[in-house]
Amino acid sequence: MDAMRRPELRRPDGAPVRVLVVDDEPTLAELVTIALRYEGWEVRSAGDGGSAVRAAREFRPDVVVLDVMLPDLDGTEVLRRVRAEAAEMPVLFLTAKDAVEDRITGLAAGGDDYVTKPFSVEELVLRLRALLRRSGIAEAGGRRLLAVGDLTLDEDTREVRRGDVEITLTATEFELLRYLMRNPRRVLSKAQILDRVWHYDFGGQANIVELYISYLRKKIDAGRSPMIHTMRGAGYVLKPAG
Repeated sequence: MDAMRRPELRRPDGAPVRVLVVDDEPTLAELVTIALRYEGWEVRSAGDGGSAVRAAREFRPDVVVLDVMLPDLDGTEVLRRVRAEAAEMPVLFLTAKDAVEDRITGLAAGGDDYVTKPFSVEELVLRLRALLRRSGIAEAGGRRLLAVGDLTLDEDTREVRRGDVEITLTATEFELLRYLMRNPRRVLSKAQILDRVWHYDFGGQANIVELYISYLRKKIDAGRSPMIHTMRGAGYVLKPAG
C-alpha cells in the first residue's frame, strides 16, 4: 500500500506524531527514519541505550521503536527507565531473535508490539500506525465514556477510574480494558482478545492474554471486589462487582 494513500495520522493538537528510533545499526536506523518521515512524522534516532533514555526525556516521543540488543543497556532496561518517566508511552520492540519465547519476553517486559529482523519497513509502519491508533495518539472522533459498575473509561481523555481512584494503564492495557468494557457480562475467548487487541496471534501462545489480564487485575481489582473473572475453559468476563 502506498503511504500517500493512507490517512495521515497526527496528534490530537494537530502536531506531527513524534517517533524515537533506537538501533545501533546506523543504516537501518536511517532507513526507518526516512520511511517514518515520509509518513509526515517527526523522528529522532539514538544508537545506544543511554542516548535513548536522554532522547526520550528531551524529545517526549509519542511512540518508541526500540532494538532489544544495544551496546550498553539492553532494550528491556531502556524500556524500564523510559516508562519510569512516561508510564503510558507505547513501545515497539525490534528483535533479531525468531523464537516465540523471545518475542513474549519483550512483551512481558512491557512492550506493546514487536517486529522481528529482518523486517519489511512497510510492515513496521503499519504496526506503528496500529499502535498509535490503539494508544489514542492519533484517534479521531468525539468523546465517549464507558462505564461498568464503578469503573469508568474515557475514550477521549483516556482517563480510567475505579470509583474516585485514577488508574494509569499502558497503551495495550488500555485497549484490553476498553474491549472488555465494550462487552460487559460477555465471555470473551483468548482468541477473540488476541484478534481484537493485538490483531494477530503468537503461534498459539495465547498466554500473553493471561499475562495482560493479570496486569489489569493488579490495577483494577487489587484491594477491591473483583470485576474481571476467569471462566475456566471459555475466557474472561468483566462485570460490575458484587
